[in-house]
Amino acid sequence: MSKTPFEMWKENNPEKTIMLHREQEKNKKVRPWDLLDPSKPRAENELADLRYSICLECPSLIKFSKQCRKCGCFMDAKTKLLGATCPIGKW
Repeated sequence: MSKTPFEMWKENNPEKTIMLHREQEKNKKVRPWDLLDPSKPRAENELADLRYSICLECPSLIKFSKQCRKCGCFMDAKTKLLGATCPIGKW
């Protein structure tokens, strides 16, 4: 079975992966207004782009609004928060 792009990113970035998991554990629930808080850690562009590319392939994404049917978040924004997670575990 071939690895997903996200699995390959994690494999190639072990230090960033550890930081990502710590941030996700610390922020069990990311709220929409967290994007307005400059103290909330942001994902690097490479990671945010990778996450969003996964969302674009997902059948749960409402393409018109870029909103997830599962969590209701606007995924083009949510993918930029370091502590955010996919509601169905894709990233």
